[in-house]
Amino acid sequence: MGQVGGYFGWLLICAVSCFQGVPGIRLMEVRIPMHTVRDHSARLECHFDMEGESLYSVKWYKDGNEFYRYLPRDMPPAQVFPLPGVTVDIHNSTESTVVLSSVNLSSTGRYRCEVSAEAPSFQTVSEHGDMVVVALPVEGPRISGGRPRYQVGDTVRVNCTSGRSKPAAQLIWFINGEQADSSFLRGPLMASDREGLETSTLGLEFKVRPKHFRRNGDMKLKCLATIATVYWRSNEESVEGDRPHKAPALETRKWQGDAAASAEAAASASGEFGADRSRGAATRSAGVYSCDQLFLLLLFAVSSMFVSSTSCVSFVPFSR
Repeated sequence: MGQVGGYFGWLLICAVSCFQGVPGIRLMEVRIPMHTVRDHSARLECHFDMEGESLYSVKWYKDGNEFYRYLPRDMPPAQVFPLPGVTVDIHNSTESTVVLSSVNLSSTGRYRCEVSAEAPSFQTVSEHGDMVVVALPVEGPRISGGRPRYQVGDTVRVNCTSGRSKPAAQLIWFINGEQADSSFLRGPLMASDREGLETSTLGLEFKVRPKHFRRNGDMKLKCLATIATVYWRSNEESVEGDRPHKAPALETRKWQGDAAASAEAAASASGEFGADRSRGAATRSAGVYSCDQLFLLLLFAVSSMFVSSTSCVSFVPFSR
């Protein structure tokens, strides 16, 4: 009995080693798009190497339900099974490729390719991947709640709302081209409608500082909406900085050298009033007299004339 047991054990080891040496099917690559836009087509690929085996069948499943079968010995070799959300373009589908036309939101799911060999091995290999169907927004993100002007110290409170999509878009805020600090963000808030489409709203709130204004005095606020790698749109608003104006400083001019002397001489010679524009006040030039001085000068002139006329009269003796 011991010899018989040893004999059967040797046969078992030999059979296992011989089976391991038999060529088998090898899946080279399974390509399933991670994201597909709604109403577009999707291409599923399953590349394999039979390594000497004969192909028996290639089957495709969605969420565990078979929807496509390819048997090279059948005529025609391709066969389609009805499944919600899956419409096979059988004319463009082969043993290694399945084309889905006009995918919709219910086409989202896990897809699996299964390859089987003919007898006697009947070896089977399979691989899967997940596909998400994306409904893109009709319009880009909208910015609301902003003001056209801000001053340093004001608080900015704005919202960015994505268009209706599936899944909801991811939103990112930028201030002057730099991503906003996470402490400035409020949300996001999600909402869905009857069709299952979703919108998201992300708020931005921060206190305006001098660094937020660029050299030209404005500030750029941008909201970016993305969905995986199939959607990328943004909206940007520019607001002006309304900084408080300082009172103008009085301008003083210091006259030096010949220029000052010439100006003073000209003012004295003309006898006119000059205006200091920087101060906005009228000043009198050196050649102008006050009212008292004018009166004294006039009195002196009259007295001089009287004295002159008196001195010029000659007395002639009266002769009878």
